[in-house]
Amino acid sequence: MREDEARDRAKRAVEIAMAGGASDAEARIVLARHFSAQARGERITKLDVSDGRSLSMRLFIGGRKATLTGTHWSDEEIRSGVASALEQARYTGIDAFAGLPDPCALPDLDLDLYDAAIENRSDEARLDDARCVERSIRAADPRIDNSNGSNYQDACVTMALANSRGVLGSYRGTQVGISASPVASEGAYKRTAHYGSASRFLSRLDAPEEVAREAVRRTVVFCGAAKPPTQSTAIVFDREVAGAVLADLFAACNAANVAVGNSWLGGRIGERIGSELLDIVDDGTIPGALGSSPFDAEGVPSQRTTVFERGVLRSFLFDTYYARRLGARSTGNASGGGIGPNTFFLAPGKRSPDELIAATTRGILVLETIGFATEHASGLYSRGARGITIRDGELAESIEEFTIAAPFPEILAGIDAVANDLKFDGSMTSPSFRVAEMQVSGSPSAP
Repeated sequence: MREDEARDRAKRAVEIAMAGGASDAEARIVLARHFSAQARGERITKLDVSDGRSLSMRLFIGGRKATLTGTHWSDEEIRSGVASALEQARYTGIDAFAGLPDPCALPDLDLDLYDAAIENRSDEARLDDARCVERSIRAADPRIDNSNGSNYQDACVTMALANSRGVLGSYRGTQVGISASPVASEGAYKRTAHYGSASRFLSRLDAPEEVAREAVRRTVVFCGAAKPPTQSTAIVFDREVAGAVLADLFAACNAANVAVGNSWLGGRIGERIGSELLDIVDDGTIPGALGSSPFDAEGVPSQRTTVFERGVLRSFLFDTYYARRLGARSTGNASGGGIGPNTFFLAPGKRSPDELIAATTRGILVLETIGFATEHASGLYSRGARGITIRDGELAESIEEFTIAAPFPEILAGIDAVANDLKFDGSMTSPSFRVAEMQVSGSPSAP
């Protein structure tokens, strides 16, 4: 099905719903082709190719809501599904905040989301990339004697949306990624790490050999790692870890959590929360970014929202429902029945990661965090970690089996340096940054 046909079919589904008794209706069609392969040794050990389509509808009768999903789209099948859903809706409670977004025109944006080279790529070329990563990790260092799998994946997606308030739009997008998880032997111990690259464009993807080299570097650096002493010290979050820190912060900025009292940021709009280096934005309009799209899952145009400005909390992130509930307006963050990021990122600084480390007298470069232990209501952050000691501006011994912890307000207020290595390779991303001091729990005895 072509993009224009998907758009027409979504519009037709809305017409059928309105004729069937809905007071408002929305239809969303997604066409998706996925390819995923994993290599171990010289063999392809996993292969998944799928071609799917789905129709999702939201139907309203006054303040009552019903939903339906399916893969069969004839007029009669839609009509039958609508009738059943509307009958069920009559038994649901009335919610004054439920309903479609207010009418708005979709902007004509060229966000550079589609790469024909991905859609037209041969399966053999895709498999070759997975094999190339696997060969490269094994050739890079003699300590690499196994792998948890080297992966290639890509997707081509068409999305069309129509509603009864005049919204009609569609777009196509692609994405591609490769990753590696080498395993190094160190006597009886095994060390592993993961690294990957992702993009909307094949030409912008890191080469398989480059991904393999970085994955191996991140693996073998932990050979000989020891447990550090318990201490308070500066923490430099590598960009691969910094994005995960932002993911924890996003949960506190999510209006759905704010509305139910599950966010430590509730009621603090306009307050200074972090250092002046803290500029965080959610932006769905960055050309070529993996998190960009012309509109969200409700048809609200994507936008740029300043969440933190020089440490001051400026906005939460909303879909239509929670915007109405909290007396705000949607920020274009509706996603899959909830609120999600577009591209949620910390603005980069001017120094390179190497310069940031060189300016750190004493600290730890955190390369990996483990576990999930952030309390969103209180803001307490705690993670297991692995990394490298920083001593007099230079990387020293590798360390593991320690925990880093601090209240999130202290982390944000303690950011005293931000690097320039931001990449728009995910929906939550960040450059490397340094926190002046965090508690490290390791060995009780000094080295």
